[in-house]
Amino acid sequence: MISIELERVRVPKAADVLAAMLREKILQGGIEVGTDLPNERELGAQAGLSRASVREALRILEGEGLIVTRVGRNGGSAVVRPSSETIERSVGIFIRGQGIRLEAVLEARAAMEPPSARFAAMHRSETDLVEIAKCQSALEQASTVGDVDGYVRANRDWHVQVVRASHNELLIAFISAVAQSVYVATDLEGFNSVEVRNAVIRAHRRVMEAITAGDADAASRRMGRHVGAYVSGVRNTQEKLNGTRPKEQ
Repeated sequence: MISIELERVRVPKAADVLAAMLREKILQGGIEVGTDLPNERELGAQAGLSRASVREALRILEGEGLIVTRVGRNGGSAVVRPSSETIERSVGIFIRGQGIRLEAVLEARAAMEPPSARFAAMHRSETDLVEIAKCQSALEQASTVGDVDGYVRANRDWHVQVVRASHNELLIAFISAVAQSVYVATDLEGFNSVEVRNAVIRAHRRVMEAITAGDADAASRRMGRHVGAYVSGVRNTQEKLNGTRPKEQ
């Protein structure tokens, strides 16, 4: 008898199969946004599955942001449009759950923000400019009164608002997802000195001038210098505090 090596056959769970079927129908438009799904008993009868498997499949889809489940007498599940919060939540959990290195988070930010500033210069609206200016005003006010925590929050909000001005949904979702990790990274002893805060304020103003003028090249170049200096500053401060390279998140 010939002996052969075979990999173990992995049979998908019934709940995963049902979730995949419903997911595809939703994404292809076969089940429109706002549609109420049949109840668990009806879905189970149609699919030939137990209510437990149906319930698990619905939990999968709810976690993906494709349906929302109501409880009570008029409860049930309805199809919704996935939001950017779905990506933000997933990426945030991935960063923390996988223990992604802080340096990797910073590098991702450095890769995304200069082109985001470019697109902001190309696509920003007057409302976008007003919102960016509000964030900058909050940042400068917090810095003036020595409110470092408020300054760090405003700094985070300013960067997110610039990306929002790009009107690129994926960039907005990704930057928003890493914003909290970046916020934690900048809350370092000795990093947000008066000198550093003043340098950030000047850099922000130059980026804002380019975005307002619609100068995409200048916006990208200036944001690149700003974020590059920021990454170097965080790395150096971490090394001084810990005597090592940046820690994982």
